[in-house]
Amino acid sequence: MTRIDNRKYDQIRDVKITRNYTRYAEGSVLIEMGETKVICTASVEDKVPPFLRNTGTGWINAEYSMLPRSTQQRKIRDASRGKVDGRTQEIQRLIGRAIRSVIDLDKIGERTIWIDCDVIQADGGTRTASITGAFVAVVDAIYKLYKSKAIKKMPIRNFVSAISVGIVDQKHMIDLCYEEDSTAQVDMNIIMTNTGEFVEIQGTGEERPFSRNDLNSLLELGEKGNKELIKKQREVLGEIADEILGMEYGDDVVIATNNAHKLEEIGAILEDFDYNIHSLKDVDLDGIEIIEDGKTFEHNALIKARVIAKKTNMIAISDDSGLEVDAIGKKPGVYSARFAGENATDAENREKLLKMMKSVPASKRSARFVSAVAVVFPDGKEFVVRGTCEGSIAFEEKGSNGFGYDNLFIVNKYNKTFAEIPSSIKNAISHRANALEIMKKEFSKRVVR
Repeated sequence: MTRIDNRKYDQIRDVKITRNYTRYAEGSVLIEMGETKVICTASVEDKVPPFLRNTGTGWINAEYSMLPRSTQQRKIRDASRGKVDGRTQEIQRLIGRAIRSVIDLDKIGERTIWIDCDVIQADGGTRTASITGAFVAVVDAIYKLYKSKAIKKMPIRNFVSAISVGIVDQKHMIDLCYEEDSTAQVDMNIIMTNTGEFVEIQGTGEERPFSRNDLNSLLELGEKGNKELIKKQREVLGEIADEILGMEYGDDVVIATNNAHKLEEIGAILEDFDYNIHSLKDVDLDGIEIIEDGKTFEHNALIKARVIAKKTNMIAISDDSGLEVDAIGKKPGVYSARFAGENATDAENREKLLKMMKSVPASKRSARFVSAVAVVFPDGKEFVVRGTCEGSIAFEEKGSNGFGYDNLFIVNKYNKTFAEIPSSIKNAISHRANALEIMKKEFSKRVVR
């Protein structure tokens, strides 16, 4: 089966969003998805419905209509019939719910934003196009309130868009045109945010029930389509989108270390990190010398990441880690790599530690590995997190795996040194693993893709 317009089954129609399409509305767009065209406007009114008066909270309401000749046969105006039909009521409530779901209404004051979606040409997917276009119009309207200082901050938590999916002649497909929609065995509308969360799913087996596998396939299509639509929204909103969601940083990160062992370990821990991970060698910075003169692990990690982010214009991730031994005042600390001297070997560092700990009893040999992971973005934004792994210092070296102080550090609950534990286990429980897990969670909060 070939689609009517020769698209692939997972391909949405060409999308065009034109901002400031009308003169008077605070926000207005023309959205075109293939042959479907909708004018979406957002108007600000300085009052709210009676149930919100004196609450300090605003409201968003939507109206939707189709022009008489937006369809192949003339559609009678609602005004001529004297009432709004059930389909229209359903759609305008859906539009309102979708947009309200991503706006902090208590931050727009006692105002109502009226959304008007007028379909001027219909070829399937009018309600989903209305949601996608209306969001852009609402952003423009709210941004004008913000720039005029009528509100203190942008109240938009996330972007939102909508796409149709369905099953036509046993084929799962996305963004159905009218001919496909009218013959679909399963018809579904999926509304999602930029963070991949669902706002609403409307699914109907028009001619037959559908399976869980069908549902999963359609959800995957919907997620793909909404990502593309939100990317388009970001493009047309430009700097306003960056102000709301932050800058887009691409899919590449650089690990800011010349330590081959550390690079290998970080790479293994970040195996599920959905980014292209590069070494300093990959970006022609192999052997770069960076003076780490910070007094804390966090400061040193930031020093390295800042330099690499600036030189590569990419996201830089850096780790600074070391050993803290309680019996000797949490030494060697940030000097772990050069404990026995500026160019000391790992063996020399371990030898010095053992000499200092020679008379310390087992009950007083508590220690921990510490890892500070810094992430610096090309636009200067940054954050740093810390992970630890508790243990104690052995009386002699044990094990042949690992590096640094691994064969002296006995891990709590395992009663073995890091050098005796398989790498797969170490990479799941180590200070670095803990820090990188925290980093990934913090990263996902700050980065929108």
